Amino acid sequence: MPHSQYARHLMGSATITPTGEFEAGSFGCFTLTYTAGYFGIDDTGSLKIVHRFASDMGKPQFDDPKGWNYTTVEASNGAILQIEYDGKRNIRPWDKTLFIRVVRGYLEEGDQIVVRFGDTRQGSPGMRVQTFHEPSFEFRVLVDAFATYHYVELESSPTISVIAGPPVAYKALLPSLAKQGEPIRLGFKGEDKWGNPSHRAAGNYNLRANLAVTGLPESFSMKDGEYATAIDGLTPVEEGDLEIQVLLNGVVVARSTPCRVVSQLQRRHYWADLHGQSEETIGTNSAEDLITFARDRAFLDVMSHQGNDFQITTEFWEHLNTLTAKYNEDGRFIIFPGYEWSGNTGLGGDRNVMYLKEGRQIHRSSHALIDDLTDIDSDCNSAAQLFDALSDEEVVVFAHIGGRYADITLSHDARIERSVEIHSDWGTFEWLLEDAFKLGYRVGILANSDGHKGRHGASHPGASLFGAYGGLSCLIADELTRSSIAECLRQRRHYATTGCRAYLDVKAHFDTPASQWSDDPKMGLPVTQRTVNSADMGSILSYDGDTVEFEFDVATHGAIESIEIRNLMEVVTTIRPYGQADLGNRIRMIWEGSGYRGRGRQTVWDGDATLEDNTFIDPRPINFWNLDKTLDQLTPEHLQWKSLTTGGFSGIDVKLKDAQAGVLKVKTPLIDVAVSVKEIGLEPIVHENGGIKRRLHIYRLPNENKVTHIRQRVRVPLHTGKDNAIYVRVTTEDGFFIYSSPIYIEKNK
Repeated sequence: MPHSQYARHLMGSATITPTGEFEAGSFGCFTLTYTAGYFGIDDTGSLKIVHRFASDMGKPQFDDPKGWNYTTVEASNGAILQIEYDGKRNIRPWDKTLFIRVVRGYLEEGDQIVVRFGDTRQGSPGMRVQTFHEPSFEFRVLVDAFATYHYVELESSPTISVIAGPPVAYKALLPSLAKQGEPIRLGFKGEDKWGNPSHRAAGNYNLRANLAVTGLPESFSMKDGEYATAIDGLTPVEEGDLEIQVLLNGVVVARSTPCRVVSQLQRRHYWADLHGQSEETIGTNSAEDLITFARDRAFLDVMSHQGNDFQITTEFWEHLNTLTAKYNEDGRFIIFPGYEWSGNTGLGGDRNVMYLKEGRQIHRSSHALIDDLTDIDSDCNSAAQLFDALSDEEVVVFAHIGGRYADITLSHDARIERSVEIHSDWGTFEWLLEDAFKLGYRVGILANSDGHKGRHGASHPGASLFGAYGGLSCLIADELTRSSIAECLRQRRHYATTGCRAYLDVKAHFDTPASQWSDDPKMGLPVTQRTVNSADMGSILSYDGDTVEFEFDVATHGAIESIEIRNLMEVVTTIRPYGQADLGNRIRMIWEGSGYRGRGRQTVWDGDATLEDNTFIDPRPINFWNLDKTLDQLTPEHLQWKSLTTGGFSGIDVKLKDAQAGVLKVKTPLIDVAVSVKEIGLEPIVHENGGIKRRLHIYRLPNENKVTHIRQRVRVPLHTGKDNAIYVRVTTEDGFFIYSSPIYIEKNK
């Protein structure tokens, strides 16, 4: 405990009314009453009421009695109080702080300070409750009774319970690859408007499939209190792309994620979120809760708990290792013991460390929030020191961008760090991949959540500073064991998505035999070569030819908007499932990018669009994950929105009454443009605004696009004198990216 332990029993008490359960994202008035203890609070002493970093509870405001989150504070004895709110005024993770200083007068034992969070007496709707499930949401109270600025935490602070709302959407999850004749599982849940699995999805549901499946029940039931369910023993008997629909009262409420069924397979596809935190560091709910959520509500195959190392005490590290040993189960669910090495940016930035077995030494970046210094000699303050310490370990490391970002230009060890994480709740960061390519690193592509809200593997960002839905990685491995998953990661045999589940396979086909390396020869380790005519995702090869035929096969849940075939960062070709003749009166306005690489990367796109001599029909937001970021149609000719990006993209899909008439005007804080509607076509009209790919795209789509499966071969020219890194990025109409890890080809002169 980082605060003073002096005389805690004499520092007073706190209560809150009302207590009980409150729906995530709802409004209420919560009256916290602090009653002074024996010492009271001296003149200029103070009180802090603090909440976790991860909480997106409404920010208290003191100026608008009719507005959201209006908060009042008063002393029972008439003492004058100074009130401030600061998101960084206490020690993390309890850093969101309502600060109350006694500036005239003092408190004696029994005097009270009354805080009304969401004071409704003058018209405020109340305080907005945080948007995610937490059974014990705490109003932690700290007291500076002696005006020394040395705070004592109350022995007991009041709590409420934040629960999910009713379901507004349903999710049905199948594995992305299955073998004909072998059983698979269907996972099902309802989610509330904030993405919480709902315990209020009771009902009798029916099932139907587009392909023959033995063991598929006609119906199943969910009861009140159940957050999710799984139906096992479903055996597909036909090849093809299996889809199972879930119906409630005769209406389809969910279509499953696509499942490719084949007669023969060499490897299987396993879904993973390798990065998330719990309340023991900066997240929400316990580490065990995080694990069971990942397994039983997100239906993941693989995960890793990755807490900030400078908050992981020795006791918690030992507990975490106990949990990973308990829940790791070959063939069902794999979990790696690990941590986020959270070094300062100038010393290398964030890295994620996953061990293959328990009982290994944690090498922290610092002991910044750990009082026990007995193992400080094991610290690695820089990424270079970390790589040295891990050189003989059975370990997998990947680079991450969070508050800090991994600077792989400063430190990188190809023997250990085989991949880069280019998407998480923090946003999308293709520039990290670009850094790797420029330096000649041969890395795979991962996406994870780094979720802080206890929703590992289904990480909705809520209403906080996170700007994106959490990512997922599909790991292509021989079997579901730690060693097989680690081998897949070391061979870069995985693809990444910004949150959807899709089937993806890529191959390179050679006109004449190529040489495939057993590992990256740049590492200086012993490697072997074999002659091949084709190669899979993540392979490293040398080849004499001038071109290679790149094949991709993708099946998605949402319609496919476009597919980029890339060599390094260059887009070789863009494939769309439609052409100029198919375009209709539907247009898209997409904004993307970030301000810069660091913590202040958020870019605000609040703006509006108007149409002259035309009208908008049925506008729909894309990637407006935070429900406070709204899209409104003020008039038939006028749209208005609130939006931000942190590297990824958001936008609007809308139809026009007349496909060709009028002028579209778009105004945001960064870009102000006017475009003739008849000029909007297949290729995007792009307006740049500096930063990192900070720009606006305007383009046209068919009125309807139902294509969710494309398989194609593309001829790709090869560079001489530098690596060729050939991969695909798929964009879906519902707002997701899907990245294959590159196939690396060194063209012989």
